[in-house]
Amino acid sequence: MRRLNRKKTLSLVKELDAFPKVPDSYVETSASGGTVYQDTWMKYEYEVDKDFSSKLRINIDITVAMKCQYIGADVLDLAETMVASADGLVYEPVIFDLSPQQKEWQRMLQLIQSRLQEEHSLQDVIFKSAFKSTSTALPPREDDSSQPPDACRIRGHLYVNKVAGNFHITVGKAIPHPRGHAHLAALVNHDSYNFSHRIDHLSFGELVPGIINPLDGTEKIALDHNQMFQYFITIVPTKLHTYKISADTHQFSVTERERVINHAAGSHGVSGIFMKYDLSSLMVTVTEEHMPFWQFFVRLCGIVGGIFSTTGMLHGIGKFIVEIIYCRFRLGAYKPISSIPFEDGHTDNHLPLLENNTH
Repeated sequence: MRRLNRKKTLSLVKELDAFPKVPDSYVETSASGGTVYQDTWMKYEYEVDKDFSSKLRINIDITVAMKCQYIGADVLDLAETMVASADGLVYEPVIFDLSPQQKEWQRMLQLIQSRLQEEHSLQDVIFKSAFKSTSTALPPREDDSSQPPDACRIRGHLYVNKVAGNFHITVGKAIPHPRGHAHLAALVNHDSYNFSHRIDHLSFGELVPGIINPLDGTEKIALDHNQMFQYFITIVPTKLHTYKISADTHQFSVTERERVINHAAGSHGVSGIFMKYDLSSLMVTVTEEHMPFWQFFVRLCGIVGGIFSTTGMLHGIGKFIVEIIYCRFRLGAYKPISSIPFEDGHTDNHLPLLENNTH
């Protein structure tokens, strides 16, 4: 993938369908609107998160390259509380390979993700561009494929306790157990294990369409039937206040790891997709701000005063140079009288005396 410069990347973010612009027919132009332009910026404030009683919402849209009857998804937190997957998750049989339009959507999303890792200031652009009437969800297929479904799309949301937990997708449906939980994996043929997956969307907190999260657009291909994919996620509660939206959401950072399960080689575990998350004790408040009018007016006066002062200095310097040139030109108009030679070879440089002849 070729590298793009910053200007082209900003243009790419603005042209993404997830951030549609207001049609020109809804925009009213005025002479005063274009006279004064005030840019905005994002202000970040940090404080201790004191909310421990509320629930944490997990928004999920993951496609696994296995049939829906072979896999199950659930959450187990540190309090050994199991969240039933039937509460908010939907299992939809789909085709794992994307259509051409969907591949273009994924390529665009991955390109923005790569630029966000290099240009962190682009996150402010995304915060300003997000609003509730748009969506970054995977677009529907535009082709009528006759291929039978070979994958399962798990999407929806769950509410969990605000403690560390583990959301996982593995073989077999989850069943409650007095000492935790278990999955009915004995009835699934081992050769059908394939945890190749695509994360179209994963976020925490209130769903804010238009916000791009770190794992959106991620695709992993399993090279072995017994393969484990792990995501270690640190969640930071975030309050977002812009001129377009106000939402309680969550940012997060993630570390990825994958390995093949081989008990003979000492690599133990269970095949599947595991997302282990933990919450930060700090809360971030992101507020969009702009320059106050009085401060803008003071700066404008300073700029105007500086222009007048600079103009006066340039005028004074120009006048001084012109006077010097003019004075030298006037002095050059008076030529000195040539010296008077004597017979002995000497010269007299004095001016001759004027004699008054009186008769």
